[in-house]
Amino acid sequence: MRTIMLIDMDSYFASVEQQSNPSLRGKPIAVIGSGKRTVVTTASYEAREFGVKTGMNMWEAKQLCPQLILVVGNNSKYTDTCRRLTEIYSQYTSEVEVYSIDEAFLDITDSLELFGSPIEIGKMIKREIKERFGLNATIGIGPNKLMAKLASDISKPDGLRLVKQEEIAGILEELPVDTLWGIGKKLAQKLDALGIKTCGQLGRAPVSMLRDHFGIIGERMKLMGMGIDTSAVVNNDETAKSVGHSMTLPNDIWHEKDIEAYMLKLSEMVGRRARRYKLTGDVVTVTIRYKNFKTFTKQLKINRCVNDTHDIHNTAMEIIRGIDLRDAIRLLGVTLSGIKGSEDPAQLNLLGDHVKKENLLKTADSINDRHGDSTVSWATYMSHRSRPAVISPAWRPAGVHRTSV
Repeated sequence: MRTIMLIDMDSYFASVEQQSNPSLRGKPIAVIGSGKRTVVTTASYEAREFGVKTGMNMWEAKQLCPQLILVVGNNSKYTDTCRRLTEIYSQYTSEVEVYSIDEAFLDITDSLELFGSPIEIGKMIKREIKERFGLNATIGIGPNKLMAKLASDISKPDGLRLVKQEEIAGILEELPVDTLWGIGKKLAQKLDALGIKTCGQLGRAPVSMLRDHFGIIGERMKLMGMGIDTSAVVNNDETAKSVGHSMTLPNDIWHEKDIEAYMLKLSEMVGRRARRYKLTGDVVTVTIRYKNFKTFTKQLKINRCVNDTHDIHNTAMEIIRGIDLRDAIRLLGVTLSGIKGSEDPAQLNLLGDHVKKENLLKTADSINDRHGDSTVSWATYMSHRSRPAVISPAWRPAGVHRTSV
């Protein structure tokens, strides 16, 4: 039987800010982005006592807590701390999956003989995090990722809980189905309409009935209701199926020159990451979200693999020009997929202009790697430069999903 641990940092962004600025400790603070549309990304526990929650706009948060201190987030601070936290985890096992910037799964099955019981390992990790960073972490432990996540969720804040195999049925029996990781409010409402309100009921539901209503996912839902999860802890590796970036724009846009500028910025971000990890792709996808939040994607397959910023940008704009835009745009995204390595000799092109362009990109990448993103940028984008407001959920401390923020 496996032993899986989930480490979930408590109120991560706000706690990091309170540790780096002692005057904020013990006070209600909310971390926000730098844009006009910004919302609360994390609230300290002192602010949560007033009802301040993630996703609230600043006006709502201030109404609930007039003394609330708003702090513009510093993504570099959070990613740097995450990388150093990962170093602690790696002392106990090589099986570490950084699931998000404030959550990591560890498979400690083979570590027990060396470090002691799961609870002892949990205590050591919590103590080291507290001593080195002043941060609290909640740790859940179970025989799989689903139960480790549940153990963490029901133990926050600053908790440490082990759910043993023989305890699972009893714990799940009366828990609402939306307590389970992966079952959201809408899915819970659909289950409720079928008379399924608790995890215990979900686990006993006929799989044929769940499959009829939810398709293939119905089978997985039944297993979840029984506390069964066979997914493995996946090390953060260097492989990727796609490389993408998206951004919520400071203002809704409509004109092509504005769209083109942002698409160039996104194409540069995608191309630079692909070049850094020696990846190329032959499918470009554009994501558009209108101001009414209607979201859709369009993609185009090209006849060769690329990672050149302008190849990606030109393809993205070809896609954009083929779309009959119906409303102002709130969010834009660009993704490169059909990924292959760029070391394939078939990809080499020794024509003079191509070599010059490749050398120019290498020089720009080198300068930006050394002195920070957008130190060198394309002129078309210069009037639209802004700080990223919120760190991407896809961020990882290593591999192609690691981005400078």
